[in-house]
Amino acid sequence: MPKKVDAEERRRLIADALMRVAAEQGLESVSLRHVAARAGVSAGMVQHYFRTRDEMMAFALTVVRERSEVRVTEAVTSLGDAPPPRLLLRTMIVALLPLDDQSRDNGRVALAFLAYTAVRPAAAAELHGTTAQLVDFVASLLSVPDPVGAAAGVLALMEGLGIYLLGGQFTGERALQALDAHLDLLFPA
Repeated sequence: MPKKVDAEERRRLIADALMRVAAEQGLESVSLRHVAARAGVSAGMVQHYFRTRDEMMAFALTVVRERSEVRVTEAVTSLGDAPPPRLLLRTMIVALLPLDDQSRDNGRVALAFLAYTAVRPAAAAELHGTTAQLVDFVASLLSVPDPVGAAAGVLALMEGLGIYLLGGQFTGERALQALDAHLDLLFPA
């Protein structure tokens, strides 16, 4: 009797391999052949699940986004019911910043994907809805004259801190100090 294959599990195995290649060697090193070798499967198997590199990249981008959502959900859930808005926002951002080895790997991959989407409008289109939802949610936590503009600024700060952490310009401590200083402006005591 033939072995039953879980297609979603195989796709995730391939996406994990893609992310390891991207984290270690950069997105430019991602090819069907390199990903297959890292996943321990044949290039034909990778092509069975992903006809093109772009399909494989789009799926991996979805996996990165899902993992980020899980990290944020776990962090926020630990706060209990109805946490203060400043604590909720800080917790969300800290969960997304590359402050440990695993989140740094994820951050390098996410940064590579952002560069990838910068030159591929179809891939970037998927991010528009997610970004708009995030801006709206952050804006709902703020009591300032322009909550949407302030929310966009907070998200830009988060991305900038992430880049500085990944590049080594900021330590985790320095990034958290900058985050807290900005949150103090939005949530005066």
